[in-house]
Amino acid sequence: MPLEAPLSPVAERAEYLNRHYSHHSASDVLKHALTDPQVGRIALVSSFGAESVVLLHMLSVMSPRTPVLFINTEMLFEETLTYQREVAEKLELENVQVVRPDPDAAARLDPDGTLHRTDPDACCGFRKTEPLQRALEGFDAWITGRKRFQGGARETLDFFEVEPGTERIKVNPLAHWAKDNIREYMLNNRLPRHPLVTQGYPSIGCWPCTSKVADGEDERAGRWRGQDKDECGIHFVNGKMVRGTAA
Repeated sequence: MPLEAPLSPVAERAEYLNRHYSHHSASDVLKHALTDPQVGRIALVSSFGAESVVLLHMLSVMSPRTPVLFINTEMLFEETLTYQREVAEKLELENVQVVRPDPDAAARLDPDGTLHRTDPDACCGFRKTEPLQRALEGFDAWITGRKRFQGGARETLDFFEVEPGTERIKVNPLAHWAKDNIREYMLNNRLPRHPLVTQGYPSIGCWPCTSKVADGEDERAGRWRGQDKDECGIHFVNGKMVRGTAA
């Protein structure tokens, strides 16, 4: 999107946007994020996971040419890769960009594909975090699917926030949605579910680090089960990974 004027400092932009759109609906927030000059050049970052289709559908209706960044860590479930292709085709998304790890980094850091067993943070770092940061260069903002009901630091999530350590804004259109809102939206719009959800995977990442979740467990209990880790590292403070749930 061409900008009409230079952007204000990122903190001022986020404050302005929250002040103007704090009482708007999720779809209105997304619409304004795609058009307000103070947001700037924007992309949607999507894992094509369990709930991703909601934002992808909203975007397809409003602006199907907006860049969608999908990180193929090269350790995703085959079902996720198939779902990504099918959803992109069904929704007629015109600018899905598949982002991959640097092959030299993969050869150097994880030649036998077992780094996730000994250093999962390092594995996430070169497979997901670094590729995303490279992909976001040139963008002023990115859209996430984070929600307050996911708990932790997200309980006070705003629609617009500063990505710490950068001049980018993170846009969270679904921040105030509840689980039922997501379910109803998918049903009302007849959106396809990720096939692994019905198999007991309510939160889906790379196959080596994702396990099924039993009844009564937190829906993210299957991510990095048994490890001192609960997120992939795409959210930063001063360039360092923040502990908390993943997008």
